[in-house]
Amino acid sequence: MVATFIVYDELDRCPYLAGNVARLPLRVPARPLTRAEVDAALAAGDRRQGVFLYRPSCPACQACEPIRVPVADFASSATHRRTLRAGDARFRLEVGRPVADEKRAALYARHKWGRGLTTADDQEEATDVETYAAFLVETCCESVEFALWDEDRLVSVAVADRGDRSLSAVYCCFDPAYARYSPGTYTILKQWQYCLAETLPYLYLGLYVAGSAHLSYKANFLPHERRIGGVWTRFDRDEERRKG
Repeated sequence: MVATFIVYDELDRCPYLAGNVARLPLRVPARPLTRAEVDAALAAGDRRQGVFLYRPSCPACQACEPIRVPVADFASSATHRRTLRAGDARFRLEVGRPVADEKRAALYARHKWGRGLTTADDQEEATDVETYAAFLVETCCESVEFALWDEDRLVSVAVADRGDRSLSAVYCCFDPAYARYSPGTYTILKQWQYCLAETLPYLYLGLYVAGSAHLSYKANFLPHERRIGGVWTRFDRDEERRKG
């Protein structure tokens, strides 16, 4: 594994659970990661933000659980299939290299504002193209953009990282006006189809946090595996139904 250097390691406000304290050390790789190194980093629980890697190391909480879908085993639900049909009928998907421009930065700002993830005080900063680029386009590995269009209107942009055996969903932002189409879920399903076409065994969905309304939906992709106590543990549909 390529050497990494810690550039930030401080206690901060938890971005997932209100009132919690988080420790998310940022590490920068000494050089860009190969696809095989991306696989190894993801398997160890790493996530990417810009050119940095991070892994939750919070002092009093283990709520963050990396989650991945075994691509060949995934069984779409009736809701997933309806979402796919509606999205396929409405949207055009373009897959390519990540791009930073005014249209994408404005979409990112509308998404954060509409989802209650930002305030009026920092909305202007969230609209900045350089901020968007630093978060999603500047990268330490090979990254892929999944853009959804409704004719000439940009509806959603999702960025994912590519490994030899995996695709890792980094972030998805969408126009709140299209929320009824569940563009976040739709994009994950299109990424799953991409993995099938590329014969990639795993689709990583980032972090699962049971107490976070913005992250708990990931448990609906079944079967899936969550990294708990350093071990990838499988959750099947029957087991999740019994819990419910």
